[in-house]
Amino acid sequence: MFFRRKKETIGIDIGSSSIKLIQLSETEGRYTLEKFGVAALAPEIIVDGTIMDSVRCVEALQNVVKEQAIVTKDAVISVSGHSVIVKRVTLPQMSEEELSESIKWEAEQYIPFDINEVNMDFQILSTFVGPDGKQQMNVLLAAVKKDKLTDYTSLIIEAGLTPVIVDIDSFAIENMYNVNYEINEKETVALINIGAGITNINILQGGMFAFTRDISIGGNRYTESLQKDLGLSYEDAERVKKGEDVEGVDSPETETIIENVSAEITSEITRSFGYFKATMGSENIDKVMLSGGSSQIKNMEAFLQERLELPVEFINPFRKIDIPPSFDAGYIKSITAIAPVAVGLGVRRLDDR
Repeated sequence: MFFRRKKETIGIDIGSSSIKLIQLSETEGRYTLEKFGVAALAPEIIVDGTIMDSVRCVEALQNVVKEQAIVTKDAVISVSGHSVIVKRVTLPQMSEEELSESIKWEAEQYIPFDINEVNMDFQILSTFVGPDGKQQMNVLLAAVKKDKLTDYTSLIIEAGLTPVIVDIDSFAIENMYNVNYEINEKETVALINIGAGITNINILQGGMFAFTRDISIGGNRYTESLQKDLGLSYEDAERVKKGEDVEGVDSPETETIIENVSAEITSEITRSFGYFKATMGSENIDKVMLSGGSSQIKNMEAFLQERLELPVEFINPFRKIDIPPSFDAGYIKSITAIAPVAVGLGVRRLDDR
């Protein structure tokens, strides 16, 4: 028997502090890492998810494409932040074709933007019989402001690539998790990705989407607080944040500042969990899976575990990805925290829904 190899794509995670590029090959349902590159971005290039300097961003992307000797032009990207709205809504049961025709009107009550200023998509999650005995369905509704979508797709095009799929960061992390981890139908898992500018929260029940929220706080808040409170330069604040020694900087004082920011992020996560439980009923969260470059802040895992009173575990986005011996083990370890979104994009193919 011959297996048709799906046309390969590259996943490109455009974050506030770096661009991550990945290429995965797929054979009989198993993925192999072919390429992975990272291009650092200066803090002023992307601010709060908004591309402020597209020229330098395009240059960074072109450089990493060249470094990795990428031939494939089809790119999968993702977006997040306040320009992205994701809602789980309940509607009367109808066919996918009927929903396609009426989604604009159905969505209007859930989208806080002018409905003509967004691009929308949906997915039917499940059907059930409502309290009134009528058939209903849970629908995942996603909307992105057109100007944000244009900014990100234009960036890809200017770099000489073709944007074929635009995903959402939280869903990319969900895809990555479902590829790498066994699904327990009775388990509720919170996937938390702490990036430089945004923290993504995605709660899964039995491996299925239940709730998501983006928080506009991330690793940059540590840097800003260290700069402000200690009068440090950006470069020195970044070094302190990463646990490096800087002359004249008092360690106990930096630890207090870092802990205060960690408490702020944890408070927003706790608030999100509370909203999830209120909207979904008295649902418990069983564990937290942690990722993102800023999840590597000193004691973050223990801090979250103590404050949330939940088991916290770091995600391994390569857990079930085959890694050829040509990749250095130290390099793979160094990119593990920042790779989850990219891996989730890298598993997408043109014929995906």
